[in-house]
Amino acid sequence: MVTAFILMNVERTRLRSLADDLLAIDGVAEVYSVAGSFDLIAVARVKRHEQLNDLVTEHVAALDGILNTETLIAFRSFAKKDLGLLWDVGAD
Repeated sequence: MVTAFILMNVERTRLRSLADDLLAIDGVAEVYSVAGSFDLIAVARVKRHEQLNDLVTEHVAALDGILNTETLIAFRSFAKKDLGLLWDVGAD
């Protein structure tokens, strides 16, 4: 399994609709809006690198409102805990 993080700058007015459009793409597992140099990050999981190439170039970057992308390929995962627990900061 190939896991990648697709960092995107997008047109601000399209942020929410692009998140929905990205989630509709086969291979995109999660989408996050973020602060900093990028606007959205999509987590992609595919079986082969060739599929990642197609996903990024033919599907993600082709969406109207995506200004640019940068893709980071994960080599190894070090998480042992449920990822959902990491996002419950401050929850009682």
